[in-house]
Amino acid sequence: MAASLLIEQGHDVILHARNKQRGKDAAAAVPGAKNVLIADLSSIEETKALARQLNLLDRFDAIIHNAGVYNVSQQLIVNVNTLAPYILTCLVTKPKRLVYLSSGDHLHGSPNLENLANSAGRISYADSKLHDVVLSMAVARKYPDIYSNSVDPGWVPTKMGGRGAPDDLDKGFETQAWLAVSNDPEALVTGRHFYHKREARHRPEASDHGLQERFLLACEQLSGVKLD
Repeated sequence: MAASLLIEQGHDVILHARNKQRGKDAAAAVPGAKNVLIADLSSIEETKALARQLNLLDRFDAIIHNAGVYNVSQQLIVNVNTLAPYILTCLVTKPKRLVYLSSGDHLHGSPNLENLANSAGRISYADSKLHDVVLSMAVARKYPDIYSNSVDPGWVPTKMGGRGAPDDLDKGFETQAWLAVSNDPEALVTGRHFYHKREARHRPEASDHGLQERFLLACEQLSGVKLD
């Protein structure tokens, strides 16, 4: 939906899918997309390969990191929700804007990073969504010329959220697209957390520089990639 909206607004959009069949599905759903790149983000090596593919293309104006998994193993949660956006942020030529999809569940995530650094530790979906907020704020601090923000799309009626989810699906995807391209003063900010085009409450620990550095170090050790 975000991709279709951006195309309607006249932007060139490239999609990502985890396998060839999902890529065909995405291309059929968004026929105006310029391309669909394939990579399984549960694989660190495939995520690195995706970064190389992206760097062969023209430099992006914006990247929306919205891939995510929920009811799966801990390792998949870490690789897809936490490490994939970190690796891509490290390796892809920096765009003007970065948008990271978090969740209202991040408020229940643990800022204790020992479990992330310890392969035997327990990482929940909520933890990983807090990681995305921490990453967005760390990038905003380290690269002040980039607009880097996180988004809570709300509990919306998707396959993950379920048909009975009470939130507004349109506002969820519209906020992603708005942060990616809008010149509204409210969108030209960095290091913020948004919900339905408004700045929203986030775990205050995400703003802590020490926590951000410990998070980046843990991700570097797990992925073998450093954020320079």
